[in-house]
Amino acid sequence: MTAEPAMTSFAGLHHRPGEPLLLPNAWDHASAAALAARGFPAIGTTSLAVAAAVGLPDGHAATREHTLCLARTLGSEPYLLSVDAEDGFGDDPDEVAELASRLWAVGVVGINLEDGLGPAARHAAKIAAVKAAVPGLFVNARTDTYWLGDGDETDTLRRLDAYRQAGADGVFVPGLTDPDRIGALLRRVDAPLNVLYAPTGPTVPHLADLGVGRISLGSLLYRRALGAALDAVADIAAGRVPGGTTPSYAEVCALGRGTA
Repeated sequence: MTAEPAMTSFAGLHHRPGEPLLLPNAWDHASAAALAARGFPAIGTTSLAVAAAVGLPDGHAATREHTLCLARTLGSEPYLLSVDAEDGFGDDPDEVAELASRLWAVGVVGINLEDGLGPAARHAAKIAAVKAAVPGLFVNARTDTYWLGDGDETDTLRRLDAYRQAGADGVFVPGLTDPDRIGALLRRVDAPLNVLYAPTGPTVPHLADLGVGRISLGSLLYRRALGAALDAVADIAAGRVPGGTTPSYAEVCALGRGTA
């Protein structure tokens, strides 16, 4: 793919004061196409759904090839695609860079890389290797200090600073939901801050007012879809008509390639 136009447009979506990028996360062609049809210019993938769909564990470097397969399916579609690649599926920076190059080659414009609270220097080396191999790829560097740890602010800043110095284009702190802490972090980092939307946390307008650059939905839509399926079958078994939105057979078929 040509580097600059796609990168510029995707990066630009992170730099709109008061209008953060709301990034919904898909798990297959139909979910991505349906979200794009609702007007979302960029779609992310969710590693949990990719893993769960094939019966593998999330966060254990088990879905590298499945992630690449999904990227090949979605990368040529008319929306900007960012891929959740766990920690890069390995500790070798060169191997992570090779993965990033393969993603870029099929049309991916962004990658999310998580540190899993491993050594910050190792994660920074992966980021540097990716940026050296594919300068145009938007690297969203995630630290799990809140997601897996106790939210230590000093460690969070230390890690984010290291990742920025390694070349990360944006930083991601899932599990951070307190507005005061979000505001404090925004005053300390010099990159777009990505937070994970939480139904019990700040609303999208509130996060926009704080100055957040990107709001990810993570696995929420996938989990909601599973929940809706379970609710529907329970209603049917109990003799009730299922509620909620049910796309028609024809509408789902229309999401496929070559059907428009």
